[in-house]
Amino acid sequence: MTVTLAIAGPVVLGAWLGQFELGVAASIGGLVSTYLRQTPLSHRMVTMAVVTVGFCAAFTLCLLVAFSPWLMVAALGLVAFWATFVCRYFTVPPPGSFFFILVAAIAGAQPFDLALLTERTGLLLLGCLAACALALTYSLLQLLAGHSNGVQPAETTDVRVVAIFLESATIALFIAISYLLALGLGFDNPYWAPISCAAILQGASFRAVWQRNVHRVVGTAIGMGLAWAVFQLHPSPWGLALLMVVLSFVIEWLVTRNYGLAVIFITPLTIILAEAKSASLDTNTVILLRMVDVLLGSSVGYLGGWLLHRQQWYAGLEQRLARMIGKRD
Repeated sequence: MTVTLAIAGPVVLGAWLGQFELGVAASIGGLVSTYLRQTPLSHRMVTMAVVTVGFCAAFTLCLLVAFSPWLMVAALGLVAFWATFVCRYFTVPPPGSFFFILVAAIAGAQPFDLALLTERTGLLLLGCLAACALALTYSLLQLLAGHSNGVQPAETTDVRVVAIFLESATIALFIAISYLLALGLGFDNPYWAPISCAAILQGASFRAVWQRNVHRVVGTAIGMGLAWAVFQLHPSPWGLALLMVVLSFVIEWLVTRNYGLAVIFITPLTIILAEAKSASLDTNTVILLRMVDVLLGSSVGYLGGWLLHRQQWYAGLEQRLARMIGKRD
């Protein structure tokens, strides 16, 4: 329920105050709540704080370079690399680096306006802080109620720094390639391409990558159809706010149970978050373009997954890099 309140709460408040677009901007920060874990209180709150800093850094960077598609390619690659490296080093469970990349891609989809930089980043920060406050409240209530049986020890770090570096660099490279290819093919604002690529590369094995590829394409196709049907009704801000409440609740319940089903509901939620400020939204065009983005990003992610899970090749490269570093020391 924490995720639902963190994501949908700002939107409902925005609709109530007649500032729906500002509520949507703040709700992006609510995604921080997806990193709440049943670890000791100090660890979970430090994790939430670090994720908040990471979200704001990724969002601000991509807002600053949104005027140049080529700088956006570099920024997305940089965000993907560091988010993946940090999440894998600290063994952060899913969603791992995914939402950092999603936040960065949504920032890059915003029309460039330096005058709005402070407002946009501030709204994201407010959404993150609200999510942290909800997490703290939930944790304190959990302690007061004596429900400590589900608390797990904090995750240990993964000391294979060279291996993590290689994996992170590979993931960042293919996410940047997916965006670069979309730009080269003339796609307009193709933020779904890197998001889809990142989702595919979350697979823990090549078989998982293939399954996620199928789930992503099929689930997104259904989700795009759902988004198209919703926007055909021309919903009011209150209608979209209530829809986001439902979508957030379903995603929170499904994401750890069935990824393919969760994707169906993640798709319209992401479209609302990224396209809410488009006053003249051509639904048919948007849905078609985003579906093409998904197909491209999923294909690139599949190729990246194939390379990423060539374990013997990576093991050899890891050993050579480790020897080179050892000689320099």
